[in-house]
Amino acid sequence: MITKPTVVPRAELHCHIEGAAPPTLVRKMAQRYNVDLGDLFNSAGEYAWHDFTTFLKAYDVAAALFRKQEDYAELAETYFRMLAAEGAIYGEVFISSDHAANAGLSYRAYVEGIAEGIKRANEATGIEGRMIATGVRHYGAKSVENAALTAVNEPHPMVTGFGIAGDEREGHPSNYAKAFKMAKEAGLGLTAHAGEFGGPESVIGALDYFGVSRIGHGVRAVEDPELVKRLVDEGIVLEVCPGSNVSLGVYTNLRFHPVNILRQAGVKITLNSDDPPFFKSTLGHEYAETSRVFGWDRAIQKEITKTAIDAAFCDEATKKKLYEKLEAGTAD
Repeated sequence: MITKPTVVPRAELHCHIEGAAPPTLVRKMAQRYNVDLGDLFNSAGEYAWHDFTTFLKAYDVAAALFRKQEDYAELAETYFRMLAAEGAIYGEVFISSDHAANAGLSYRAYVEGIAEGIKRANEATGIEGRMIATGVRHYGAKSVENAALTAVNEPHPMVTGFGIAGDEREGHPSNYAKAFKMAKEAGLGLTAHAGEFGGPESVIGALDYFGVSRIGHGVRAVEDPELVKRLVDEGIVLEVCPGSNVSLGVYTNLRFHPVNILRQAGVKITLNSDDPPFFKSTLGHEYAETSRVFGWDRAIQKEITKTAIDAAFCDEATKKKLYEKLEAGTAD
């Protein structure tokens, strides 16, 4: 007799590697480099921030503590092991050549470090992982193009996607179209942060000018019925991060979050943790809480994971293995 596992296998498409650093690891790095963390953590040992500006400041302080290739290997291994411990079979993380430069690391060393960490986690748990190179929108079009060029000119087998993060309200989407064109021609999967702090127009801009198959967040598309229909018709996948949206005040609580409305309308949605320790969340928490609040059963959870595998920026052989794991993990 087969014992049904306690959770449906999970998959994540939207998480920033520096934003995945748990406080325990950040403290370890601070000791390693003799850095005073000041007020980075509150009395409960959690990241201390109260709005988007202070969140970004805390994020940058923590990220600056990862300075060497091995530091990033340790960070990636830690995060992917945590994912696997919660039933995840696959994860993608956003990486940034800008963060590498700020750390004084070459892009190659940065990527190799993260790849090594994913490899170690894979050997220990079986979890698969990939990376998505990103440009920072509010750094300007030239910076985003440089991020795309770097990813294209210094390819790595585990860097399989390109995207844009940062303030989605900055700059007209057409300014960044060249970067996405370069990435697409190099065979990278395409995604873009939109529809979080920017409204439906930011999602429309990403679709019109970037040629993406996925949208990071995208939930404010719900404000435009025609856009919702377009997402369904074009099969665009949303990388939804409910806990992040609530923590940052996009929605007041999970009950008012539109993820279930979008799903019921036929939009392809996935669940993701974004910057998990900053938002006191995990991928497992996102699956559990959305299922509790919206009454999602195992079949719906399986559908969400399958959508993530379908949309993943990985090769078909890897997807085949992931489908098999998903079926095995949800069998009656």
